[in-house]
Amino acid sequence: MQPTLLILAAGMASRYGSMKQTEGFGPNGETIMDYSIYDAIRAGFGKVVFIIREDFAEAFKASFEPKLQGKIETAYVYQSLQSLTGDFTVPATRTKPWGTAHAVLCAKDAIKEPFAVINADDFYGRDAFEKAAAFLKTDCNPEQHAIIGYELAKTLSANGTVSRGVCVVDDDQNLVSIAERTKIYAEGDAIVYEDAQGKHNVPVHSSVSMNFWCFDDSIFYLTSKLFSKFLKEHGNEEKSEFFIPIVADEFIKEELGLIKVIPTSSQWFGVTYKEDAPGVQSSIDALVASGEYPQSLW
Repeated sequence: MQPTLLILAAGMASRYGSMKQTEGFGPNGETIMDYSIYDAIRAGFGKVVFIIREDFAEAFKASFEPKLQGKIETAYVYQSLQSLTGDFTVPATRTKPWGTAHAVLCAKDAIKEPFAVINADDFYGRDAFEKAAAFLKTDCNPEQHAIIGYELAKTLSANGTVSRGVCVVDDDQNLVSIAERTKIYAEGDAIVYEDAQGKHNVPVHSSVSMNFWCFDDSIFYLTSKLFSKFLKEHGNEEKSEFFIPIVADEFIKEELGLIKVIPTSSQWFGVTYKEDAPGVQSSIDALVASGEYPQSLW
């Protein structure tokens, strides 16, 4: 069975100030998503499911349908504040989406096979998709999920500090927990992060999460249960968010199975702020020049 790729593209792009998911960076205006889909197709994924906001569905489909037709099956799922909230009353002041795990849950009726989850605005690289596809096709089951782990040093930004989920792993490369670290940056040969207690070193070879997960579709059941609990406990908080690591953490804590940390040699890059855009463009230009990607993807 071919795995599915689930792309989280419903983000409001508040920090970036435009709909960065559809901004062109490649030689022919290709988006970061185009490169992810291209890598997924050549790694053997059979379907791509986009999580988007319904208000930009028409423009989004007009951009992607013509080029993907006949190359990979597509489906669209809408995330809104009312999605899957049951009889919970969404506070009138709430504008922020419920978070990445809620976005994943919105796709439960569109996915019936092992699947990978990625962000729309992160460039993950060919190796990452190949490793994900191999895991999803052969090793994924209700008791075995995975996360693609990036070398911390390959995910830093020249434009300032970054926040990363640093993976804590056991001797068998299984995930123990994800420690959220904010204000990470390079200092000489070291990598450090800052918190209220001061400055701390992070092991240079740490694996970090860039939100590239590999799940069996049984994860929807646990996610649904936890979302109900989240709404009861945090639904009335204006900025509370239901993130994928919350689900992963519960899966590990309840001893429901293992989450493998699969290392990738890929160089990650992404667009968080406008200042990142030229760097992304030149990184893609270099990959095209080296022959990693064709001049025109589609």
